[in-house]
Amino acid sequence: MHHHATHPSTPGSVVLDIGETTAALIIHTAPEHEGLEIHVSPTTRPHQRTHAAVRPRHLADRTIHCVLIQPLPAGDYTVWKDDTTPHGIITLTGGSVTEYHW
Repeated sequence: MHHHATHPSTPGSVVLDIGETTAALIIHTAPEHEGLEIHVSPTTRPHQRTHAAVRPRHLADRTIHCVLIQPLPAGDYTVWKDDTTPHGIITLTGGSVTEYHW
């Protein structure tokens, strides 16, 4: 996994791209993971990975740290802890947002 310098998202800067057969995944993390690239892959194709970096997201009453990965085809996914170790398995349903806690 890699770390990157990130900037917080600004209000209204995130648009979800989901549909009947596509979904979005939000992975919540602790603030100390800011900049960490988190990878996910379909469980049946572990080398077909996509990733995003943890960023701070400023809400009206608090700041959270998370990754948003989208659009993803509906199905089962592995969330990777590092290049070879799974962190967990999740199921994404088309037309929805799935949340996972790191």
